[in-house]
Amino acid sequence: MRTGNTNMKPITKPDMKTKRLGNSDLSITPVGFGAWAIGGSGWEFGWGEQDDKASVAAIHRALELGVNWIDTAAVYGMGHSEEVVALALRTWPGSRPYVFTKCGLRWDEQGYVHRSLAADSIRRECEDSLRRLNVDVIDLYQIHWPTEQLEEGWTAMAQLQKEGKVRWIGVSNFNVEEMRQAQAIAPITSLQPPYSLVRREVEQETLPYCLSARLGVIVYSPMASGLLTGAMTRARAASLPASDWRSRDVEFHEPRLSQNLALVERLREVGERHGRPPGQVAIAWALHNPAVTGAIVGARDARQVEGNVGAAELYLTDEEIAEIEGRNTYQPELVMAV
Repeated sequence: MRTGNTNMKPITKPDMKTKRLGNSDLSITPVGFGAWAIGGSGWEFGWGEQDDKASVAAIHRALELGVNWIDTAAVYGMGHSEEVVALALRTWPGSRPYVFTKCGLRWDEQGYVHRSLAADSIRRECEDSLRRLNVDVIDLYQIHWPTEQLEEGWTAMAQLQKEGKVRWIGVSNFNVEEMRQAQAIAPITSLQPPYSLVRREVEQETLPYCLSARLGVIVYSPMASGLLTGAMTRARAASLPASDWRSRDVEFHEPRLSQNLALVERLREVGERHGRPPGQVAIAWALHNPAVTGAIVGARDARQVEGNVGAAELYLTDEEIAEIEGRNTYQPELVMAV
């Protein structure tokens, strides 16, 4: 398996054409900085040990290259990701990017996570996030996962918006019925679903609904948590430490691993024509869907940022989309069924 390409384009600032996020006044770049991995280890869904200096450098490099939003969550590293984002912003000389974070996942002293959308819990989480992020207002506040307390939680979110603590409110990992329940209480600005060549379930109902309802969509894990970057190998997957949640993910084990690595080779072949690495092609594939406003792209150091951010200006033809997906001919109804 090939692991590199000497024909990759040099790192330059991409041409970032922004798009309006749903019903908000936020115009976001196609790629945003994802801050899950920089939360580090010590909790149930950690990515292993992480150097905070490298995290800050990664955020600064993303901003230098034109990214204008950061997505984090209170639960990432049990508050640590938000603190690192605050440190990066405090030492950043330019204008502040939009800051998005999430609520609804609480943790215990052992780092185990549980869901809660109780109104008082959401209010406490918001205050804690404002403090950790060192901001006066959160640009987009999102419910991380739905629960049976959806109505209570979404009502609390709408109240925080009325009070000016958050500017816009969104949801993550909601299905269509759950979004309809929330919409009956207060407008949703955006949905954050998982979406990649490895996880395409949202194409059936969720993305068409968002498109018809004019909701913003910021997808997470477009590179399948590192699987589609071109850097993942069988040996690396086998050596992931127990502190990295991916060591327990079926996508990183056989028989799925071989299927995913074969997919990377198709990404690599398309990318070579553009002078781009496989990860950029995977991100561009997700951005090709007309329902998608932007993609959350995680990075643990500046080098990873430089390898991924160019996806914002990478245009794939319909024929290339079909090739990546392993189809012989282009079928528009498989790209988006409205």
